[in-house]
Amino acid sequence: MLKLNAVSSGYGDVTILKEIDLDVGGEVFAVLGSNGAGKSTLMKAVAGLLRSQGGTISFEGRDVTRTAPNKLAEMGLAIVPQEGNIFPDLTVRENLSLGALVGTRPRKARMDEVFDLFPDLVPRIDQKAGSLSGGEAQMVAVGRALVQEPRLLLLDEPTTGLSPKYASSLFRKIREIHEQRRIGILLAEQNAVKALEIADRVLVLSLGAIFLNEPAKGIDFDRVRAGYHI
Repeated sequence: MLKLNAVSSGYGDVTILKEIDLDVGGEVFAVLGSNGAGKSTLMKAVAGLLRSQGGTISFEGRDVTRTAPNKLAEMGLAIVPQEGNIFPDLTVRENLSLGALVGTRPRKARMDEVFDLFPDLVPRIDQKAGSLSGGEAQMVAVGRALVQEPRLLLLDEPTTGLSPKYASSLFRKIREIHEQRRIGILLAEQNAVKALEIADRVLVLSLGAIFLNEPAKGIDFDRVRAGYHI
């Protein structure tokens, strides 16, 4: 579904991500690493929010290295960024409606699916998103991506700032989304323990380079942890 070949990226003349090779199928693929390891840079590069400095990115067999983010959304790639992922002055309904501009099925059916997945949003439907709790706001952000009918969902540090209760709930929902909707998920996350519980494969980034890339099942956690301390 997604293939990166020797992809480098960064900001200005500073290279953060260093020649990453990666294949992601219809699975939950966790990208782990400490702060500054390059997780968010990777997600932004894949989503077209950050230009690659080298290498190629392919999505479903098409070269999308220079494709604009809105075109990637139309192709079936949706991202929930770590910051600025809701419109705080719009209601929950309005936030979801904006996401539903992409997609082909009836808008109401897609929005109803989000409310089935996140029932806590139902009584908040006409409430301004900026007045929601952190966990509720993240539900809106994920829901807005889902109404786009993506084939690959990118989640950039989705549990940042959430209480343990909301974080655990969101991890369960991520696995549920994958299993029930057959959506591929690329998850950048610092909480390695929880991410490994729901992931099929795992990539550990360290200083912008691949430290480890292998199936999550039976993985040696000491090896994962070592990538955080280099």
